[in-house]
Amino acid sequence: MHAVQLLFDFASPQVASGTSGADPLPRERSRKVRSRPPRPLLNARLDGKKVMPAPPRGIDHGRPVQRRYDAIVDDFLARHGLRVRCWRRSLSGLATLRIFRDGREERTIESPYPTSPLRLAIFLHEVGHHVIGLGAFRPRCLEEYHAWRYAIERMDELGVPTDGTVRRRYERAMRYAVAKSSRRGIRRLPAEVAGFAPSVTG
Repeated sequence: MHAVQLLFDFASPQVASGTSGADPLPRERSRKVRSRPPRPLLNARLDGKKVMPAPPRGIDHGRPVQRRYDAIVDDFLARHGLRVRCWRRSLSGLATLRIFRDGREERTIESPYPTSPLRLAIFLHEVGHHVIGLGAFRPRCLEEYHAWRYAIERMDELGVPTDGTVRRRYERAMRYAVAKSSRRGIRRLPAEVAGFAPSVTG
């Protein structure tokens, strides 16, 4: 399930301190420094303020296919002015828009780090929610449809396969979204998503 959140934050940002005066200073210990491959641009500061979370450990960024995934992530985040709040371990995602009192907007996503076509699809799906506009389509299942179409179309342009697991995930997610709208009492489904209704697909 891909949740999307539109959050209006009217509270002033606060800086939390994680230090405590009661804690003693740790002793310095000598340790061996392991050489690591250079991390993607995600560790760079955004607007000189916030640091992007590092990719999960265990990913071999030296592999040609992974270098391509890394480049796609950097490109789409920079192109659309998005920030990653966290890289999820589960195959789920979240797109969030925070609007502050002073008019500033913060667009963030959560998703698994792309290491496969399916994980890339989920990442691009969350990017798609911001590109098409959170809340721009009603009912909600129609927004899910357009976000999925955005992800699949971008993958087709990039030459990343969308058959198999990606196609099955897309169809399963859309059936779930349509069923959820039906449970909430929608009277008429948009034509784009009518084919995912249980009476048709079942």
